[in-house]
Amino acid sequence: MTSPDKTPTTILLCDDHVVVRAGLLALLDSAPDIEVVGEAGTGEEAVALAAKLNPDVVLMDLQLGDGIDGVETTRRLTSADPGGSPHVLVLTTYDTDADITRAIEAGATGYLLKAERPEELFAAIHAAAQGRTTLSAPVASRVMANMRTPRPTLTDRERDILAQLAHGLGNREIAKALFISEATVKTHLGRIYDKLGVDTRAGAVAVAKEQRLLP
Repeated sequence: MTSPDKTPTTILLCDDHVVVRAGLLALLDSAPDIEVVGEAGTGEEAVALAAKLNPDVVLMDLQLGDGIDGVETTRRLTSADPGGSPHVLVLTTYDTDADITRAIEAGATGYLLKAERPEELFAAIHAAAQGRTTLSAPVASRVMANMRTPRPTLTDRERDILAQLAHGLGNREIAKALFISEATVKTHLGRIYDKLGVDTRAGAVAVAKEQRLLP
């Protein structure tokens, strides 16, 4: 439904689940001043349709199955034409620190969870069309918490060792790869564990990925 005296906000949906897209289409069709002009099931399709349809907002899921994910799609959409790129509003079930950070850094204007009420979604779409940021409450809380708690500072050597850990290498293999002694590897690992607040190799890799500390 569109007010006769107001231009509608145009939307391109991007979600790989057909049932989800159908539900969103039905929901948005009931919203005042919002018009869905297209739908995409893959990131590549979203990029192509956005160039053709020029929507005000792309409503973007993060997990898109095969092909590029929602973050990479967002990056391509927002960097394609700086003067006329659509705003991207993420709508997803995922709220990990890594997902939020990657989406925002890729250029997303807002980040909503699918548990939001319809009126919150409608308001966020209109805000995104104007370039205003909207975050679901849990997402905003995570962003603020991360700002208050800076990420650990690792040395270049510690980052190198973390990268080797992430590839599953043992101490001897890491020492050989980095041309250092096993004793030096153990020393660096101890410092890494202390900085990340973990006591296992798996824990160090998990925290490093969550906080985007890997090279």
